[in-house]
Amino acid sequence: MLSNRPIRVLVADDSAFMRTALSRMIQSDPGLTVAGMARDGVEALALVDSLDPDVVTLDIEMPRMNGLETLKRIMAETPRPVIMISSLTQEGVRATLDAFEFGAFDCIPKQLSYASLDIVKIRQRLVDQIKSAAVRRHDLALAHHLSATGPIDVPPAPPPGRAAQVAIKLVAIGISTGGPKALQQILPQLPAALAAGIVIVQHMPVGFTGPFAERLHGLSRIQIREATQGAPIEPGVALIAPAGWQTTVVGRGGKLAVHLAKTPADTPHIPSVDVMMGSVAEACGPRAMGIIMTGMGSDGLHGMEAIFDSGGLTVGQDEASCAVYGMPRACAEAGVLKLVTPLQRIPSEIVWATRTPMRN
Repeated sequence: MLSNRPIRVLVADDSAFMRTALSRMIQSDPGLTVAGMARDGVEALALVDSLDPDVVTLDIEMPRMNGLETLKRIMAETPRPVIMISSLTQEGVRATLDAFEFGAFDCIPKQLSYASLDIVKIRQRLVDQIKSAAVRRHDLALAHHLSATGPIDVPPAPPPGRAAQVAIKLVAIGISTGGPKALQQILPQLPAALAAGIVIVQHMPVGFTGPFAERLHGLSRIQIREATQGAPIEPGVALIAPAGWQTTVVGRGGKLAVHLAKTPADTPHIPSVDVMMGSVAEACGPRAMGIIMTGMGSDGLHGMEAIFDSGGLTVGQDEASCAVYGMPRACAEAGVLKLVTPLQRIPSEIVWATRTPMRN
């Protein structure tokens, strides 16, 4: 709650059914209230101005003014957290990725919102996202203005005073809410000749990780792909775990490769950061680097513990630069982080740890 009052949410969707469904989920939590409902982007902008909601849920496909145009107007004129409600069509996925670039806090697939068999899980996800978004309202507004000038500046010098460590062979990144924007800021900063491979678990709905990998690849100098069964771990290549598949790293003939499976099936997220990082710790030992970044919950805590215990390098994104300081907080409180750093320093930490020449 903000200042001992409920978090006020504006729901914008052209479907009366969706407006009702989302409103009921929101109102089911005593810490939330629906401040108003809009049928299209034009109404949403007017209500944002008159009601000043803490958080907006915004459908992408709406008449008069679609969700992307509405989002851009909100972020330009009265920045606040916006959660997109997206279809899983090819067009919907592309639009959602555009929304992340324009400043959306997170997204919920529209198909999930219609489901009835898993309604408790869906409701909790929506409620958790709204609460996390509301806490970061003022920080997100400030970050939006600061980022409008262009890409972040990555310090080129190696971190001062860091103890010597063996060169890192594999970088494992775990990230969730706020991740798409964060990854789009750091991965393009890495040199093409990066001396290690990267495996990333970004919590996303099924159907999003492939297009997201393609978008990141187009922005970056390293190679970025969605991971496939048996894909080799190679220097200068980042593999994004496909949504719906547990992704682990295994040794094959002295080399490392990706293994995809549907088990374990009882983890809160599939793919799981814990499962991925645990395999990296086993495969690489002290030559593993675990990086835990913005996201809700504690997925990654056990995986980072495994990397820490194996002698690897463990890095956490700092609170100030996180959209949601949940996953890094869990690791910090457990004492398994060897380094805490802001988002803009993560690329230089990777370059230093992998001993990649800066001229690249």
